[in-house]
Formats: sequence, structure tokens, C-alpha cells
Amino acid sequence: MISETQIPEIFREVITDQIQIYESGRSITQRNQIPDTTDIPIQNQRNWLRIPDVICVFVDMIGSTLLSAENQDNMTAGAYQLFSGTGVRLFSAFESPYIDISGDGVFALFDKDQPYRAIAAAVTFKTFAKEEFVPRIKDMTDENIGCHIGIDMKTVLVRKLGFKRDRGRTDRQNEVWAGKPVNMSSKLASLASDEELLVSDRFFCKITDEHVRYSCGCPNGNKAYLWEKVDLSSNNEFDFNSAEKLKSQWCEKHGAQYCEEILKLDKNDEI
Repeated sequence: MISETQIPEIFREVITDQIQIYESGRSITQRNQIPDTTDIPIQNQRNWLRIPDVICVFVDMIGSTLLSAENQDNMTAGAYQLFSGTGVRLFSAFESPYIDISGDGVFALFDKDQPYRAIAAAVTFKTFAKEEFVPRIKDMTDENIGCHIGIDMKTVLVRKLGFKRDRGRTDRQNEVWAGKPVNMSSKLASLASDEELLVSDRFFCKITDEHVRYSCGCPNGNKAYLWEKVDLSSNNEFDFNSAEKLKSQWCEKHGAQYCEEILKLDKNDEI
């Protein structure tokens, strides 16, 4: 218990109010899809939304600490704008219902019936990073800045925390996604090396089509299995035992065709 002489009263009242909200309990409302942000609760302090099997694609810069806001302000700003700005715009183009920036990374959430759209978005960003982002930042800064990506899916709880908008005066609120997908996809990305995508086994089992599992056959006409299993059974940071690693990107000749074919798969996919 915090004493009256330990923290000034104005701040102690804030803590006391939050404890009262905590002790009043929570109500959970089931939703089958990620809602519009305007529908995520903020005013009712007890209400949370529960959404099953949310997919999170997390893209993160490797080596961003090599960039200096003090000594390379223009180049650092350019690198962040190119990486994060492209991530936000690309994931929006792939119809992600929710996108946010986390540090030097971007994460996009997809509904449970969008697994192929999620993987197509991830491979598209992966291709952008290899073909455009990495070489451009190398030319501009002479630093080796890379990209790694992770994907996971599981149930989440969500609500807004902060201040509700009052007469248009405040916007100090943010969505909180409680659950595994954002955290696990971030940790998977941190395990991946530059130009690698790591996905959890529970997400991988949702993307079974050969357009995702096998190459187009370039350059010799022989289709190859694209994924490599990664054993995570001894890593207690994860609540699954294995992941799958993808090193390839969209083929220069058939990538656009494969991407469009993959995007059609969610329409008839039942999860």
C-alpha cells in the first residue's frame, strides 16, 4: 500500500483510481473480426473485445542503431521514412484492418480468414527490403541496414487505454493488443537474419497452397520446397515448438502472378 508521504496526492489519486477500475473486474465481448478503431472501447473502462486467431505480420529493421539522429539526421530520417512509411502504405494496400508502428518496426494485423493476404503482404515487403530499401540505405549511409520479419496468429484482447476524446481536445489514447501474436511475431523477427521471414507453426498450417510452399521453378523449371523448419522446443520465449523459415522473395518473372493467385485463396479458405 502506498502511503500518503510516499507519493504526492495528485499522483496517488491516479494510481488509486486505476486500482479501483482493476478491482471492478472486466467484461469480455466476442468479435470475429478486427474492428474499426472507432469501435474499440475507451469509455467503458471494464469492456474488452476478444478476437480469435488474429494474424500479426511484424517487420523490423536490423542495424538501425547504426543510424544517428544527432550526426546523420537527414539520412536517419530518410531511412525511417522509407522503411516505416512503405510498411504502413503496403500493408494498407493489402487491406490490413489494423497497422501500427513499434519503434523501428511496423506491425499489421489481419483477420483469421486472411492468412494468404498476410503472407503475400510479408513477402512483398521482404522483396521491397531486399531490392530497394537495403541497397538505397547502403548507398546513402554506407551502413548495412537490413530487415527481418515474423508472423504469428492467436486470440487477442483489445481495448483503448488513455484519455477519451473530449470536445476534440485530446487524442492521448492508444489500442492495447493483449495476447501472443504481436509479441511472438516480434520475437520471431528478432531470431531471423537479414532477408529472412520466420512464421510460427500454427500460422504455417494455414498456408498450405503450393503457390506458398513451392517455388515457381525458375530458373531451371524445377519447383523447389521453399521452407526450412526451425526447432524452438528449447526456447522458452515461445509458446510453440517450431517455426518455418523463408529466405526467398517474389520471383522477378512470376512474382506478380503468384502474388495475385495467392490473394484469391482467402475467398474460399475456411479457418
